Amino acid sequence: MIYIGIDPGKDGAVAFLHEGEPPVIMTFDCELYAKALSIGTESLCKCCLERVNAMPGQGVTSMFKFGENFGFIQGLLTAYSIPYELVTPKKWKKEFQVTGDKNSSIAVCKRLFPGVSLRRTDRCKTDHDGMAEALLMAEYARRRRL
Repeated sequence: MIYIGIDPGKDGAVAFLHEGEPPVIMTFDCELYAKALSIGTESLCKCCLERVNAMPGQGVTSMFKFGENFGFIQGLLTAYSIPYELVTPKKWKKEFQVTGDKNSSIAVCKRLFPGVSLRRTDRCKTDHDGMAEALLMAEYARRRRL
């Protein structure tokens, strides 16, 4: 079974948890998502996709782009017949006692997955909160057997 967690935000990411193998995490890239999800169809998959909403103060153009990306991800999941559940941030964060602070997600993720790099590239000096949140959502899917 492969469990997938997707943070669809601008700096989002997708994470794959496959029983007995190290997690795989990648930042948002439409082409990579499509390739990764096509590989997932070779196994049984369950996906946790973060349910997102418009936020006050965000521009019309950025919200439109965000909505396009969210729809693209849902389309990929449907096209590859990967069952998914939309889960609110409040719901999955409660499972791990994560606060609204992005550093909280990183800290919890490092505690649960100590050997996993949360950096976009080897040259990055800071951890990527989108990668941490995607991995936590994959773990949420695994725990809940979505």
